[in-house]
Amino acid sequence: MTGRLPTHLLVAALLRRVNDAGGIAVVRARGDGDSGAILVLLEQDGHIIERAMGPDGTDILVTSGPKPGSDESLDDYWSRRRRNDPDCWVVALDIADGKRFAAETILP
Repeated sequence: MTGRLPTHLLVAALLRRVNDAGGIAVVRARGDGDSGAILVLLEQDGHIIERAMGPDGTDILVTSGPKPGSDESLDDYWSRRRRNDPDCWVVALDIADGKRFAAETILP
């Protein structure tokens, strides 16, 4: 057993915090409630972040998304990721400094 909270609780907390702060947060795709990955679409920044394991074994946020110069859109990217990992959650945030909200909510 890991020390992580279930993914569905982290997503619910993120939605609540952003919506309470006057932003818009929606789930675009639901994944595994216990251990699914979380892709966070930062609508105002135009990129995607996700939780990953850092070199020292701690959780960090990394930027992901289409490769620079590719014709793939953010929606195409996360749709492709979901086809490869159906347990993955996709959450869209429309709020200033969305990365801060994600970091404060989904990182330990």
